[in-house]
Amino acid sequence: MPSLSGKHVLLGVTGGIAAYKAPDIVRRLRELGAEVRVVLTASAAQLVTPLTFQAVSGHPVRESLWDDSAEAAMGHIELARWADIVLVAPATADFIARLAAGMADDLLTTLCLATDAPIAIAPAMNRLMWANPATRDNVARLAARGMTVLGPGTGEQACGETGEGRMLEPREIVAALPVPGESTGALAGMRVLVTAGPTREALDPVRYLTNRSSGKMGYAVAAAAVRAGGEVVLVSGPVDIPPPAGVRVVRIETAAEMRAAVQAELPGTTVFVSAAAVADYRPANPAPQKMKKHAGEMSLELVRNPDILAEVAAATPRPFVVGFAAETEHVEANARLKLEGKSLDMIAANKVGSDCGFDREDNSLLVLWPGGQEDLGSGGKVELAERLVGLIAERMRAGHQAQGS
Repeated sequence: MPSLSGKHVLLGVTGGIAAYKAPDIVRRLRELGAEVRVVLTASAAQLVTPLTFQAVSGHPVRESLWDDSAEAAMGHIELARWADIVLVAPATADFIARLAAGMADDLLTTLCLATDAPIAIAPAMNRLMWANPATRDNVARLAARGMTVLGPGTGEQACGETGEGRMLEPREIVAALPVPGESTGALAGMRVLVTAGPTREALDPVRYLTNRSSGKMGYAVAAAAVRAGGEVVLVSGPVDIPPPAGVRVVRIETAAEMRAAVQAELPGTTVFVSAAAVADYRPANPAPQKMKKHAGEMSLELVRNPDILAEVAAATPRPFVVGFAAETEHVEANARLKLEGKSLDMIAANKVGSDCGFDREDNSLLVLWPGGQEDLGSGGKVELAERLVGLIAERMRAGHQAQGS
């Protein structure tokens, strides 16, 4: 969890049904030492009362730019300057659109324009609203401006449908909150290189071989490494995820492109985390034109792709190397073989299949290293990434102490 002792967190709550979870966010922030002030939109006040937030925050709640007692002293500017962090949870599609457009038509959007504090949003909406190109474009614009996008998750929604768009749980939001000025984090001063997502290996100009990786775990690790103070580069396969704030993203498609990008970024790297699901094989002879149906059967010749993780582990000098093992059976045994066979410093193992692991918001990780292991348990990928980054820093410290003794 981030250190929030003495930090001023301004929580904006907009009119999504997930607003009922916002008082729990306030409670968790205060448990971590933060002082919290709450701003409600008019729609949010129809779902959760200002009195509830006043009780859990210990401060009066602001709802309108037209508050005579507050605005006589330019209260919105005072609040904007007071905040060390602005968190909007839930952030509805309407609020995201207005913020992306630079509108200042209520107290919360005005505060967001008037502050120089980092802003994080936790989207919450129906799955089709989240998938709408207008929403995705608005989210991408906010991420490009340096705002942190937390989630959304996947699950059952208030409308009765199931899909992506559900707000992350309060514990996940608080765990992922960026903390300004936290330069003394566990990875402060370190350069961290992370790979994420699948690769695509062309069969012809319109078809390719790939896998079910969504990239969510790798992106969560990259974001957690930034929050731990690291300088982070993310080499990403084709995914539909906004780039984490503070992370430089290098986009690739094929395993060969990922290998080239990793080799180019490797010099000076302190930690390498290979969370990408890189294709082991590629077509030997991709067709220059779209292949047509002819015979009833077809044979496909494949050749091995380079083993990026093994190459990094064999490099001199080498960083602290962390691999991932996505297994459908014998998870621990197969992960241990990969750890030892590639001379890794650490490996995070998880079970994958049609009902777990890939393309989901939750995961479970068993982390192994030479001579030891730790079960990080199950949970949201954001939360697990925080635990994993903390364990990486812990094992690196243990290694340095062992070398110095």
